[in-house]
Amino acid sequence: MAAYLKVAFTVALCVVLAAPAEAQPLDPLSMRLFAAQNAERARVGVPPLTWDPTLAASAARYGPVLAGLGRLQHSPKDTRPGQRENLWMGTRGAFSPEQMVSTWTGERRFFRPGIFPDVSTTGNWMDVSHYTTLIWPTTTRVGCAIHQTPDWEFLICRYSPPGNIDGHPVP
Repeated sequence: MAAYLKVAFTVALCVVLAAPAEAQPLDPLSMRLFAAQNAERARVGVPPLTWDPTLAASAARYGPVLAGLGRLQHSPKDTRPGQRENLWMGTRGAFSPEQMVSTWTGERRFFRPGIFPDVSTTGNWMDVSHYTTLIWPTTTRVGCAIHQTPDWEFLICRYSPPGNIDGHPVP
């Protein structure tokens, strides 16, 4: 029964994420992902993101690719013009949506406000790139999807307009 419910939930999640925003409210899982990201944006004083079902559908299409690879690898930029992407992978059923997002927000410990890419206390902007993608001040939309395999969950979030642009300030 539990396996059936997980499959039914996955199917329902894909349907909700692919539906136009005016057709359906966000499902509880997507709402939690969305709220966790906007809570961090509020913490640093940038405007909240809006949910974009087109970005969510784009993210969902990439899930099977990650599952086939069995690891994280960003999609080619030419397949997602005008978007940035955050990825997460973990043991299926072991993490809450907030814990998934906290992997990205946890990069805050290495972040320092400044002009991108000089925004990391480690000297390597990649140590904070997921975090800066999430809090980028001119990014206004996000859409996320979770793809499940028997062992893993892959979270894919797409952001637009893209951030992490050299020479631009990050709060």
